[in-house]
Amino acid sequence: MGDVWRDLPKPQGLYDPRNEHDACGIGFVANIKGKRSYGIVDDALKILENLKHRGGEGADQKSGDGAGILTQIPHEFFQRECEVLGFRLPPEGQYGVGMIFAHRYHDFREEQKRIFEDIVKDEGQTVLGWREVPIDESLIGEEAKRIRPHFLQVFIGRNPDLAESMDFERKLYIIRRRAEKKIIPLSEGMGTDFYIASLSSKTIVYKGMLTSDQMRHFYLDLSDLDFKTAMAMVHSRFSTNTFPSWARAHPNRYIVHNGEINTIRGNINWLNARESKSRPSDYPELTRAFPVVDDTGSDSAMFDNCLEYLHMAGHSLAHAMMVMIPEPWEKDSSMSREKKDFYRYHNFMMEPWDGPAAICFCDGVSIGGMLDRNGLRPARYYVMKDDRVILSSEVGAVPVDQKEVLYKGRLEPGKIFLIDTSQQRIVSDEEIKHTMARAHPYGTWCREHILDLKDLPKKERKAPEHLEEEQRAFGYTQEDMRDMIIPMAQTGKDPVGAMGMDSPLAVLSEKPRLLYDYFQQNFAQVTNPPIDAIRESIITSSTVYVGNMANIMDPDEKGTAALAMDRPLLTNEEMEAVKELQDDRLRPVVLSLLYTDGKGELEKALHALFDKALEAVKSGHNILILSDRGVDKDHLALPALLASAGLHNFLIREKVRPDVGIILESGEPREVHHFCTLIGYGATAINPYLALDTAADLAEKGKLGPVTVEEALRNYMDASVKGILAVMSKMGISTVKSYHGAQIFEALGIGKEVADTCFGETTSPVGGLGFMDIEEENRKRHEEAYERKRGLPAGDVFKYRRNGDEPHILSAETIRLLQQACRTGSYEIYKLYAKKVNEPLIRLRDLLDFTYPAGCSIPIEEVESADSLISHFRTGAMSYGALSKEAHECIAKAMNHLHSRSNTGEGGEDPERFAPLPDGSSLNDEIKQVSTARFGVTGNYLVHGSEIQIKCAQGAKPGEGGHLPGS
Repeated sequence: MGDVWRDLPKPQGLYDPRNEHDACGIGFVANIKGKRSYGIVDDALKILENLKHRGGEGADQKSGDGAGILTQIPHEFFQRECEVLGFRLPPEGQYGVGMIFAHRYHDFREEQKRIFEDIVKDEGQTVLGWREVPIDESLIGEEAKRIRPHFLQVFIGRNPDLAESMDFERKLYIIRRRAEKKIIPLSEGMGTDFYIASLSSKTIVYKGMLTSDQMRHFYLDLSDLDFKTAMAMVHSRFSTNTFPSWARAHPNRYIVHNGEINTIRGNINWLNARESKSRPSDYPELTRAFPVVDDTGSDSAMFDNCLEYLHMAGHSLAHAMMVMIPEPWEKDSSMSREKKDFYRYHNFMMEPWDGPAAICFCDGVSIGGMLDRNGLRPARYYVMKDDRVILSSEVGAVPVDQKEVLYKGRLEPGKIFLIDTSQQRIVSDEEIKHTMARAHPYGTWCREHILDLKDLPKKERKAPEHLEEEQRAFGYTQEDMRDMIIPMAQTGKDPVGAMGMDSPLAVLSEKPRLLYDYFQQNFAQVTNPPIDAIRESIITSSTVYVGNMANIMDPDEKGTAALAMDRPLLTNEEMEAVKELQDDRLRPVVLSLLYTDGKGELEKALHALFDKALEAVKSGHNILILSDRGVDKDHLALPALLASAGLHNFLIREKVRPDVGIILESGEPREVHHFCTLIGYGATAINPYLALDTAADLAEKGKLGPVTVEEALRNYMDASVKGILAVMSKMGISTVKSYHGAQIFEALGIGKEVADTCFGETTSPVGGLGFMDIEEENRKRHEEAYERKRGLPAGDVFKYRRNGDEPHILSAETIRLLQQACRTGSYEIYKLYAKKVNEPLIRLRDLLDFTYPAGCSIPIEEVESADSLISHFRTGAMSYGALSKEAHECIAKAMNHLHSRSNTGEGGEDPERFAPLPDGSSLNDEIKQVSTARFGVTGNYLVHGSEIQIKCAQGAKPGEGGHLPGS
């Protein structure tokens, strides 16, 4: 992504503008018959004003996070205004209007205008004139005023040679992209910006860093009764953990969006890499708009960029939305075959843009909305008897007479609600998708271009020759066997550990750690109702495609083919079948990850891998198998994550990544977190051959009880896939295809050089390992493996072990001291306990210390007393089921004694605790928690609380509790 971020600070410290997201309120009003009126504008602004609580405000309550409106071009209004300015407009549709946020100072603004006019002329169109947009800034906040741009409207006459309206739209699109690429860098050099909110012959956008109720007063045009439209779309922005700006307000050029696209990094990487496949033969001039995405925009803006390009390249908005946000189709038994073929083939061409989303879209002729496949954002609509349709995030945003309501409805997951004013009707989701599904022979194309893994010849399982030696070489421990592989192979479930880790972060550990441990999955920035990947499995998908992806601009392009897999993990037998694949459409090649020891050899081997892979792609291979088989005393393996992620990002930079699938055949990965990081950083599929051999060996030796070898292997695969889906679902992501390459991780302890080379746009706020450091860790682990002749090391990452390698906060000594301090009441022993707990370097905060510059102290008389301070303390929300009865009651009694507050957690509370004890003490939790559909919540429970917490959603599913690191 770009180094310069529009209206945002540069990356600094722990802040990174790549983490900017927002949550908002959306809505639209439209007349089905296409009848224009000012009433549509007025109703839309009422929606905006009534969604004010969904928008954010600055400390002055006058600088908003953003508000805006998109309408059809009000021809009569502009005709009148332009005549006053001394130029006449041609008939409607024969000109376009641009809404431009320009430089505030006259001289450079004139330079921006001159460059823009040159580009318009060079594209064969005519600048008819410019208009200063009248505003009233008396009501907006000082922060919004300080960075407010200058607002201009430009009117561009259509060349008569452009026969169709979409030809003119494409021309305006190219003008805008060329202007952005030329003028924005010059503007940034002047410490300012240049932003085109809209440039179209059909629609115009008014927006800004405003509160919802400032819109109609700030832009004076919106109060003019001649400003008429048949449709208007609005948005109120709440920029969660982000900086508001004039440009980042919605609407974008085609959409308004409530939610977040959690797979955005992967979507943009894939889109940029796909440029070689995104050149529409019917519209070759569109290549002048490349790159398609302005990667300094928000996730919504980048979604809009992709949608816009698909529309310009000939896709209807409805078709493009079906591709970018497909409904859950794989497990829908009621869906027609032709529609499934449509979705399957498009899944072969483009990954879904996944995450909680309610999106409205408009091109000036049609307007509509849809939800993500999970329906994680609400939107309802009224269809009125006077042909109006009112849609909003909330019911009642526009006051209506209920007698005039024809019917009511809501947006449904993955379904399109569309109003086509050219047809003067609401077009049903079923009709839209039936039409799209029959537009091309998708079933035939699926059979010609997609081969299913399950159709390959079956292979026999081979027993490993040096199992224990390989286990040692890849860092297996007894702890891995006991706490990971055995439970997975026995139960078919990802094992669950306690919340939190008390052993050191990988970057603080004295022992060599696998590279996966340096990565932790990001959390959803915007409120994200969690998906239950097991109980809501109908909306999840683990399917991946390995090969040369199809071209969305030429769907039946020759030479595109892929191997479809129901899951991103391969058994050893399936891996052999892929290696021996005999098919003219698919050409696999094996690339070794082995290298010999020596200073700098790891980095050399990595770049040699990149070069061999690129050569293989150019020679026609479309499946790259990265294999670390053959590790021995003299041959080390490149860390699997470093190799696969590095190659993925290298091929993206070379713009050939969609031409090839990457399969990792490795003995290193064995946990769910390992698989998640590998897939998240670009491995299309994984064959964890050593983990599977280990599971089979355990079953053969009877260490899994009655579980057979076949059951052990199936259980391990099932546990791994379910675990991957569970991890994805906590980010609101439903499909592995979307998660693939999405890079939804933060690195803790990875240096900039390694991050830039191998991990793309990953945030690594504290720096860390370079290639030489990784090489040294890899060497140490390898040497230790071959120095040991028998057995596996014990391992103590997850659990404390006496005389172990890793320090733990909860050691036998710390627990003994805590118990002794509690039993004796000795503060001195407690201080020994506290010192012992805080001694080891476990977390980043353990590296911090306070500095006390001279003269900065506060008089002790101004400091609140300890007794007063402690009354502000609150305990965490730990449910009764998570603790023992004694522990839960002890915490409540102690907090009440300190005049502080304890929390029930979400499991309710025994009514006997509400009454004070005979000695005057109380076991009552002053904070009562209410969770969705949870037991124990009664009126009596609620009235005995001083504070009520309502939990709208929970990240961990009931019964799961916490997860081990990274997940």
